[in-house]
Amino acid sequence: MGVNKPVVTILRGDDTIRMQELVETYKRELGAADMASLNTSVLDGKTASLDDIRSATLTLPFLAPRRLVVMHEPLERFEGKKNEDQAKFLALLDSLPESTHLVLLLEDHLLSKAGKTFWERFTPKHWLMEWVKDAGERATVLDCALPTAREMTAWVQRKAKEAGGVFTMDGAARLAEYVGNNTQRALLEIDKLLTYVNKARPVSGEDVTLLTFQEQEGNIFDLVDAIGERNGRAALAQLQILLERSDALEISGMITRQYRLLLLAREILDEHGGEDRVRDELNLHPFVAQKLTTQARRFKIAQLEDIYRRLLKIDLDIKTGGMPGDVAYEVLVAELAGG
Repeated sequence: MGVNKPVVTILRGDDTIRMQELVETYKRELGAADMASLNTSVLDGKTASLDDIRSATLTLPFLAPRRLVVMHEPLERFEGKKNEDQAKFLALLDSLPESTHLVLLLEDHLLSKAGKTFWERFTPKHWLMEWVKDAGERATVLDCALPTAREMTAWVQRKAKEAGGVFTMDGAARLAEYVGNNTQRALLEIDKLLTYVNKARPVSGEDVTLLTFQEQEGNIFDLVDAIGERNGRAALAQLQILLERSDALEISGMITRQYRLLLLAREILDEHGGEDRVRDELNLHPFVAQKLTTQARRFKIAQLEDIYRRLLKIDLDIKTGGMPGDVAYEVLVAELAGG
């Protein structure tokens, strides 16, 4: 094993694509694919006990330099000030041998306020982050935040190049405008567009308009516009178009993200900020910032807070088998848009 390789790596953020790429890199470091598979364990923090974690992390590697253990939602059982297992978990981290590489995937989101960005959950004062600070070279934190709107154009071009194709600047910018910073959706669109041009020429802005913009005639902005204007018929029509193009869970993420941005934009407006500040603090494309600011002016902060809470409940219901997503959104949109 090389010098100063961390025993614990924390991947913090909301860019699951980047996290997956890093995990695949760690697997390749173990050698051939069959050896990597043999020396890799994946644990779910919701179900894994301390004994499960201890067993996986203390097992010696077999014909490989290290053993890789990847944990999703690793702190599920250890959060809370009075959680007695928290100290035991940290003691286990302290005891891990250098032949183990434990990778913890922490879902988090970057927030912006007054020109500063900070993590929503895993701040420097979080108990695990404090442990990392004391652990020295044994632990490292790699931030995997989704690209900002300004970064997405370059991100699209880079991913296209990795896939063996090319996007023009205009093509990449139009796709970024369409998908925002949804990297999973962007990868699907990049693959579709590169297949369309057979990688024989660069993907242009016209290609993106033809295959992407026109494919999804309805969009979140149109839906929110209709709700803000209390146009129930138009809002339900836009929702139906979205549901025809995507499943309820994907729509849930898109709508919830949009209202989260609207809530943040409304807070900025209430602090006497304007479109420029919305653009800068939320890292948005100028066109998106203009649309978002216009929409935010149609709502009061209390309305947006109520809508956001209801959207989170719908999202939870979809994931746990509650009310079907399409029905829940039809009811909500009808109420918000005045029927």
